[in-house]
Amino acid sequence: MDSLKDCYTLYNGVKIPCVGLGTYLTDDGETCVNAVRAAIEAGYRHIDTAVAYGNEASVGKAIRECGVPREEIFVTSKLRNVNQGYEETKAAFEVTMEQLGLDYIDMYLVHWPIARGHKLDWKEHSYQTWRAFEELYEAGRIRAIGVSNFLTYHLEPLMERAKIMPMVNQLELHPGYHQDEIVAFCKEKGIVLEAWSPMMQGKQMQNPLLIEIGEKYGKSAAQVCVRWSLQKGFLPLPKSVNPERIRQNADVFDFVLTDEDVAKIDTLKSVGRLGPHPDTIYPD
Repeated sequence: MDSLKDCYTLYNGVKIPCVGLGTYLTDDGETCVNAVRAAIEAGYRHIDTAVAYGNEASVGKAIRECGVPREEIFVTSKLRNVNQGYEETKAAFEVTMEQLGLDYIDMYLVHWPIARGHKLDWKEHSYQTWRAFEELYEAGRIRAIGVSNFLTYHLEPLMERAKIMPMVNQLELHPGYHQDEIVAFCKEKGIVLEAWSPMMQGKQMQNPLLIEIGEKYGKSAAQVCVRWSLQKGFLPLPKSVNPERIRQNADVFDFVLTDEDVAKIDTLKSVGRLGPHPDTIYPD
C-alpha cells in the first residue's frame, strides 16, 4: 500500500480503501461532522461507524455535504447487537439507512457474535441474522457484508450454512494484541482483516520502544502503529477528532518499517486485549 487511494480487494471484487477513519466514541453532532469532513479533506475515502456509536446521522451528514462524489467514499456501519435476528436485522437496517441519509452503504457488519438472550442458541440466531444480510446484499442495498469481533469458533458454524461468505472481519488488532489464530483463519479464507484500536486507544503512545522506532523514521508512535498494521496486512481504522492528528494518522506511506523493527514491535503483544472478549454478551 503506497497511499490512501490504495485499496484491498474483497473476494467479490469490491475495492475498500486501505485506511479508514474510526468514529467510536465520537459524539454525535458537530464534533463528528467536523471529524469526518477533516478526514475527507485529508484524503480519507473510508469512514467507519455503527448504530451503537450513536453517530450515524452525523457521519451521513458529513458525507452528503463534503463535496466528494458519494461513489468515491466507502461507508461502513454495523448492526446493533440487540437487533440481531432475521426480521429484526431487516428493520434495523432501514433505520440505519434513514439515519445515514444515503441510498446504499458499502459495507454492513454484524457488530458482535453473541446477542443477549441467545447464549444457548447463538449459532442459529447468528445464522438468521446473516440470512437477512445476504438478502440485503443480493438486493443491492449493500455492496459488501461481513462481521466484527468474530473468533474462529464463531465464524465456522456460520460459514458452514452461509450462501455468501463474510468478506471482512473487524477485530481488535494492534502491536499489543495480535490474535494470531483468527488472523490466520481469515487470511486462509480470503477474509479481509480490519483493525479497530490500531493505536491501542492511545495507551501505549509513550511506550519507549514505539517512540524510539518512530524517531528513526521521523514519525510518531501512533504513526508507527498504523504502519505496523498495514505491513501486517490489516486495514487500520485510526480514530481521532483532531484534524491535525487525523492527517498525521494517514501520513504513513513515506516509510517502511524494517523486518527487524516489525519484530521488535511484535514483542509488545503481551500488552493484551484492551476491549472485552467477544464472548461477552452486550445488552446493545
